[in-house]
Amino acid sequence: MNAPITTAYSACPHDCPSTCALEVEVLSSTHIGRVRGSKDNTYTSGVICAKVARYAERIHHPDRLTKPMIRTGAKGSGEFREASWDEAMELTASKFNEIEAEYGAEAVWPYYYAGTMGLVMRDGVNRWRHAKGYSRMHGTFCTPIAQSGFMAGTGRLAGVDPREMQKADVIVIWGTNPVNTQVNVMTHATKARKDRGAKIVAIDVYPNGTVEQADMALILKPGTDAALACAVMHIAFRDGHADRDYMAKYTDDPAGLEEHLRTRTPEWASEITGLPVEEIEAFAKLVGTTDRTFFRLGYGFTRGRNGSVSMHAAVSVPTVLGSWKHEGGGAFYNNGQIYHWDRSLIEGLDAPHKNSRILDQSRLGPILLGEDEKLAGGPPVMALFVQNTNPAMVAPELNKVHAGFRREDLFMCVHEQFMTETAKFADVVLPATMFMEHTDLYQGGGHQHILLGPKIIDAPGECRSNHDVIVELARRTGAEHRGFDMTPEEIIDWTLTNSGWPGIEELREKKWFDVQPDFETAHYLNGFGHADGKFHFHPSWDFLGPKGFGPAGTPDSMPDFPDYWAREDKATPERPFRMTTSPARNFLNSSFTETPTSTKREARPTVKINPADAGRLGVADGDLVRLSNAIGQVRIHVEITEGLRDGVVVVESVWPNAAFVDGLGINALTSAEPGAPIGGGLFHDTSVKIEAA
Repeated sequence: MNAPITTAYSACPHDCPSTCALEVEVLSSTHIGRVRGSKDNTYTSGVICAKVARYAERIHHPDRLTKPMIRTGAKGSGEFREASWDEAMELTASKFNEIEAEYGAEAVWPYYYAGTMGLVMRDGVNRWRHAKGYSRMHGTFCTPIAQSGFMAGTGRLAGVDPREMQKADVIVIWGTNPVNTQVNVMTHATKARKDRGAKIVAIDVYPNGTVEQADMALILKPGTDAALACAVMHIAFRDGHADRDYMAKYTDDPAGLEEHLRTRTPEWASEITGLPVEEIEAFAKLVGTTDRTFFRLGYGFTRGRNGSVSMHAAVSVPTVLGSWKHEGGGAFYNNGQIYHWDRSLIEGLDAPHKNSRILDQSRLGPILLGEDEKLAGGPPVMALFVQNTNPAMVAPELNKVHAGFRREDLFMCVHEQFMTETAKFADVVLPATMFMEHTDLYQGGGHQHILLGPKIIDAPGECRSNHDVIVELARRTGAEHRGFDMTPEEIIDWTLTNSGWPGIEELREKKWFDVQPDFETAHYLNGFGHADGKFHFHPSWDFLGPKGFGPAGTPDSMPDFPDYWAREDKATPERPFRMTTSPARNFLNSSFTETPTSTKREARPTVKINPADAGRLGVADGDLVRLSNAIGQVRIHVEITEGLRDGVVVVESVWPNAAFVDGLGINALTSAEPGAPIGGGLFHDTSVKIEAA
């Protein structure tokens, strides 16, 4: 007799701001069925992306790792033998201890990111790091550039209630393609269009799913968003749409901004962005005459050398217009600071060695090859412990990353769910649980909920959670901290109550807490987050993050007011094309690239080229071309795409290296140079040469 199907709740752990509340069909103690979005959660609103809806395909994949493995062949060969947990952990811990004894603790670098967004399973590795004095990591793949630009204006990482999109009359979706990356944004935006007749505006660098659903689409050149923002503000001042009373009360220097923008005309912006003047004027009139304009700002347009300046310019637009005053108006990027977490237990911030050196995540290749200046005076990196990330596929300058991973003197342990391309370089591979197989605590980046993801089913084989692995490594390497003696549930309960929230039992009962600040706070009507309570048109670029991680000469060289900062990797006669690596719909970074439905729907890696450029190159749809620059080269098939600006190409990613003709992925072309002002990945800021292959 079949066991009855029950429904359990969870939270999506993947690197997406939606952090969807989930309902999961439980078929047995080891198997799930369908996954749905919770209709009771007011942000998820019953809608989730297709890749998570078919999560059974991933969690029950036949290629999941289920036993520890020790390398027997060459690094990168994927040749391993099975081992016991005791043998694998003893080998790993003894190597870390030997390296620490010979080179010092900073020669060991725990390296992680957002393969899970659960606070315990993602960030617990830092407790071990801080207890041992291993090298710290500046996480630069995703947030520093965008966050710096937003907070330079607002002074706080928070925005208006994202559910207010439903009450907007215009929704500006800028620098994000939520059809691919955050479906809930489209849920709320399309509801506003249906219920209120709201207009959806999409601003992006190529025609994509969101652009196709928009009422107005602005397709501009990569890295030129600030020029558009400045022209819109110029028009607002010119045509009387600027809210002078609002700015006098809430901003630092509106008169200085107005004077600065006098020369930032639509004609000026048209030359830079490639947008016709008429489109710039029409957009400026739409937002300038609509009080309830909601600016949903994304990560995409900030992943470049001038991205923080672009974000600051974009968030300045609703401030000039006074949109923040209105329900359904204002701006949203991320709600990270509304949760006010006490992270001391999870991350071991009270551990004795929390001030070890910091190494830049995006500069993994140069660091492993001894080229990074941050190594000066310190030991080389001799050991890596990798969790929640797949740098052999997603890190910039892949040629250097792979060369570093092949170092015979580098010891690497990878804790993973699949034999990823990073795992193939490892000396020891440990099998990891997935999110329904352990308990964790989550926060929404794109909304305002704290969520519990309880364990629903048992893991296959010998998989162990991140927490269990860190606790065992801590024991074997002599690390001491109270968190190593606690269960994930105990850590979650302590973190909740010491952060001012109810404990785990109430969260378990309610499934999530809605912690949205009140209207006045969320709209900054009690003042912005800076000490003077003002929005800063005239930003200080040196107040955020660790010092010395931006490019040379910043922040002093950054603009004094919102402006187009001509710092991008410009096209040249040798490299006439500008390339972005925008997210694919059926992948999420390197996750889901192993599931057959996702790979079938994406088909193969392609470079999107407009027909005119293809004609000049003499290539047709499906032809093989070579993309190259000073960093590397990649061969890839052509996809002729209408609507791209001349000289702009797009490679939707992140495909595995093995999916490419020459076995090397698109990040062989992206630079590990840091973004301004505090570092950050430049994944959408690459100039390339294209030739028939």
